Amino acid sequence: MAKNLEISLLLDFYGDMLTEKQRDVVELYYNEDLSLAEIATHSGITRQGVRDSIKRAESQLLDYEDRLRLAGRFRKIQAYLDEITDLAKDIERINDRFGASQEIYNRTGRIVTLAGEISEAE
Repeated sequence: MAKNLEISLLLDFYGDMLTEKQRDVVELYYNEDLSLAEIATHSGITRQGVRDSIKRAESQLLDYEDRLRLAGRFRKIQAYLDEITDLAKDIERINDRFGASQEIYNRTGRIVTLAGEISEAE
């Protein structure tokens, strides 16, 4: 299951770098969950041809990631944004216990909003 998610993520980042046929086959296999036989029928190629195309595309996607690291950076940024949001919410809870400063609420609220906007933009 983890490999399926990894390939789907890499397809989002690097799919345009594959041939149209490879991209279609990989999307059908990973995103639409079609079998090799179903894809073969749909694409007009043999089941073995589908498998070979998927394997080549997977190899290319993994190679692109090894070289460019875009998906890795994305995951890292997302993890940092999640941590920033959690820390801002912790500050709000501490503020509730020790003083309830409106200025702290305003700033932590803004931090959470900005982190959310960055997450949605990616």
